[in-house]
Amino acid sequence: MMITITRLGHHGDGIAEGPVFVPRTLPGEVVEGDVVQGRIATPRILTPSDQRIRPPCPHYRACGGCALQHAREEFVTGWKQDIVRHALSAQGVEAPFRTPHISPLHSRRRAGFAGRRLKNGALVGFHARASDVVTAVPECLILHPALIAALPVLEDLTAREGSRKGELALALTISDAGLDLAVTDGKTLDDAMRARLGQWAGQAGLARLAWDGDVIAQAQPPFHTIGRAHVTPPPGAFLQATKPAEAALQAAVAEAVGTASHVADLFAGCGTFALTLAESSEILAIESDAAMLHALDAGWRQAQGLKRITTQTRDLFRNPVLPEDLARFDAVVIDPPRAGADAQARALANSRVPRIAAVSCNPVSFARDAKLLIQGGYRLDWVQVIDQFRFSPHVELAARFTK
Repeated sequence: MMITITRLGHHGDGIAEGPVFVPRTLPGEVVEGDVVQGRIATPRILTPSDQRIRPPCPHYRACGGCALQHAREEFVTGWKQDIVRHALSAQGVEAPFRTPHISPLHSRRRAGFAGRRLKNGALVGFHARASDVVTAVPECLILHPALIAALPVLEDLTAREGSRKGELALALTISDAGLDLAVTDGKTLDDAMRARLGQWAGQAGLARLAWDGDVIAQAQPPFHTIGRAHVTPPPGAFLQATKPAEAALQAAVAEAVGTASHVADLFAGCGTFALTLAESSEILAIESDAAMLHALDAGWRQAQGLKRITTQTRDLFRNPVLPEDLARFDAVVIDPPRAGADAQARALANSRVPRIAAVSCNPVSFARDAKLLIQGGYRLDWVQVIDQFRFSPHVELAARFTK
């Protein structure tokens, strides 16, 4: 069947009339292939787009980690901005867009790998697209060189402790003290395995090794520098994927907050924003994960020259901060998970907080929450796309609302 691609979907697939979904195609391209359940899995490009380029990574054909290496960078950046713009438009919202931030290649400081034990050795890498096949990625363009250099270490661990019947999930992060590895989906620990893993971690030179949440070995705390603080997150905890994107988000949030002296940081995590804003503002940091708040608090207590940070463990989905409790704050930072923050957005909409710095990893839920805030009397001043997941359909953003 021969079809013409009319647009890209949110996952980066080309879409033709039908709809028919076609991976790794671009608008305007004429393609041919067998349609199976509304999809052409292996299209033949008959008429390529002028935005098509040769994918720069040698793993692109087999690896499922990237979806858009076949398109020019400026096309991908514009497409990501359009995703946000269309999500806002669907809610009847318009906003000016700032110049996007694009993280450089080889800057990804954390990644989740799949490890599969083989008859001889092991295979560690990313899954192929829509498949459980693991593809090795020794020349990945996204990963920081320190992560690529550690792939043989992950292969060694998988060969030693992996199972032929399943996969290890290997979350590897570059900390300021060395590599931090959190393994899940592994065998049940016993005393002999714990001893083996502890010895192996020392030989591998890891800062920390955790197995299904249990810290097996820690040569030194795997800390991250956030402003003036050193923070050691719990194993596998969320961090921004690249340092340049983290800095861009921190700068956007600081500008949105302005000269506020009292700030509430909602969904605060380990303190990505609280610890930098505390250089000039008193902070209430609220997060549902007590271990992450403990890391934030410990980092703040050891730092010099920061204003007070108070922490509160709270489920903001079930128990949002109410308008009367928000009255003492000059600004709020809100960085919810992908589902957004419907209950908290409604409470904010009914508050009198002068400024809101919003960070989001989901344009659809952001647009929904933005509509609530605007209905409550806020103005959306600007939006900035932050692209720290190069070549992927993932979109992040920062924005400012003023009452």
